[in-house]
Amino acid sequence: MKKITLLINCKDQSGIIANVTNFIANSNGNIVYIDQHVDREQDIFFMRLESEFKEDTFSMDTFKASFKSSLADTFKMKWRIYAAEDKPKMALFVSKYDHCLYDILGRYNSGELDVEIPFIVSNHNTLKPIADSFKIPFYHIPVTKDTKAEAEEQQLKLCDQFDISFIVLARYMQIVSSKIIDKYPNKVINIHHSFLPAFVGAKPYHSAYKRGVKIIGATSHYVTEELDAGPIIEQDVERVSHTHAIDDLIAKGRDLEKIVLANAIKLHLKRKVMVYNNKTVIFS
Repeated sequence: MKKITLLINCKDQSGIIANVTNFIANSNGNIVYIDQHVDREQDIFFMRLESEFKEDTFSMDTFKASFKSSLADTFKMKWRIYAAEDKPKMALFVSKYDHCLYDILGRYNSGELDVEIPFIVSNHNTLKPIADSFKIPFYHIPVTKDTKAEAEEQQLKLCDQFDISFIVLARYMQIVSSKIIDKYPNKVINIHHSFLPAFVGAKPYHSAYKRGVKIIGATSHYVTEELDAGPIIEQDVERVSHTHAIDDLIAKGRDLEKIVLANAIKLHLKRKVMVYNNKTVIFS
């Protein structure tokens, strides 16, 4: 069977669901998943739909052309379609922290993440042994204030060379410029603690500890030019108390970062995220 995922958003109007489902049926498809959401404030309709077709009678090009002329143009839809067998290629950007990298590679190695990882790139050599142990090519591209533009050119050349679908910043401690963001809009995923903007700087957990925080958390989001303010994909929190030391907060924070980043990657891989006006619709 040929399985496709269809993502749609457009102005909310009568007849969208009926027309889309009838189109799938008339194309000899079987809908195996459908979900929709209407943003009442923006008056925008969102839909995610998975369908199966017989391999020998289905043509992706024919389906796209027919869907565009029959529905997309009529309803003025923004839409994307993905074939299930097309496995995305994910580039990992790292620095010195290893917890997220180990977690991602462990999930990848066990088959939990349906993705290819052609390479890992870092501004330090620290994590090269981890890449080597998982037999993934590692590229060291140092970044300084004077070489940042050149370094990003090298990173983009790697992404082009390996036909990268999206980038994950697995605790990559550099600000990504518009050069990369524009090439991969809503395709650069970042992870950070959720103390921002209250506790900034190199030691946020120390600052939070001094204030006696009761909740710590992690946030994964798509990267935009506004630092750490892109569309949020996934978040989680855990309660802490006066009995927890700074090291406890750091350990709990890193555990949350691993889980939240992994879940964000899964949602992205399964085409369950739609971005609109710096917000996300996350389908179940």
